[in-house]
Amino acid sequence: MAAGALVVAFLLSPTGCYLSRAGWEEAKILAGRRQIVRLVDDPRTDRVTRDRLRLVLEARGFAADSIHLRTRQSFTTYTHLGRDTLVLVVSGAYRDRLEPYTWWFPIVGRVPYKGFFDFGAAYDLARDLERRGYDSYVRPSAAFSTLGWFNDPLLSTTLRLDSMNLANTVIHEVTHNTFYKPGQAVFNESFANFVGARGSAWFFRTRGDSATAARADADWEDDKLMGAFWASLYRSLDSAYKAHPGDSARAARLAARDTVYAWGRRHLLQDIAPRIRTFPPARLARIRIDNNAALLARRIYLTDLDLFDRVWEREGRDLRRTIERVVRLAKDADDPYQAVKQWLGEE
Repeated sequence: MAAGALVVAFLLSPTGCYLSRAGWEEAKILAGRRQIVRLVDDPRTDRVTRDRLRLVLEARGFAADSIHLRTRQSFTTYTHLGRDTLVLVVSGAYRDRLEPYTWWFPIVGRVPYKGFFDFGAAYDLARDLERRGYDSYVRPSAAFSTLGWFNDPLLSTTLRLDSMNLANTVIHEVTHNTFYKPGQAVFNESFANFVGARGSAWFFRTRGDSATAARADADWEDDKLMGAFWASLYRSLDSAYKAHPGDSARAARLAARDTVYAWGRRHLLQDIAPRIRTFPPARLARIRIDNNAALLARRIYLTDLDLFDRVWEREGRDLRRTIERVVRLAKDADDPYQAVKQWLGEE
């Protein structure tokens, strides 16, 4: 009886209600699945869609057979959503220090973001965070992973990506099936970003598509460059905050942050933009640089990317061995980044 009451109480809690809604949406996605191989063979499937679906199957097969990722049954089915955006992801952060607002969920632990199928609820949460004195940041996402708990289908929002990004996304997401460390969202996403980038470039080279492989490599170099930019901005903000300690200096910390963010905007457009090769300056100009939640959200996917490349170089540019090495180092470590740095002799 007591156990049943606890279950009911959890389901009626905000976290329980949120997970129930997410479970309902996931059930609808799973109910709408169709086998990709059948869609490829169906003469009613248009040529562009057929080619993209075939690419997904080939990228998935490459992830399993060549990279040795745990694909399970992910990306063997397809679900058409009937909308342009899958979920909106909300991040929060303290305004006067570089600390994310986090949420706790079963299995995955604490995470610095929260995804919503209900877009109104996403914006309600962002407004609530702002009212309570936090920064907030809302962004769309075209794909997600259930970490192997369900056979994740390919979604119509993902299928709209170009070939390079489509293959990258498939490999990125099945990396989460292979390894996911609870409570370490930044490490998990940055590592999957590395595997998706290096894996997709390798995939296109095996297909004889050197142009797309070269673009994948260039895109990865741009990711590393942007990761270094966000790290520099992070360090500058951290120093500015630490220069004004104590509750009485909050106003000084906020003024210092405005100065650092103004410098960051100039630095991005004047110094970083000319070195970026794969996305246009207009896109860089639209990037939000005034908000701790936005900064920390960017760093989730772009933290210490060079670290993974250094392991890759040490392992003879063998992606399989690199993944095995990183997973082995990170699996039992309290700080997976520190464990990798120690193996490299950098700590």
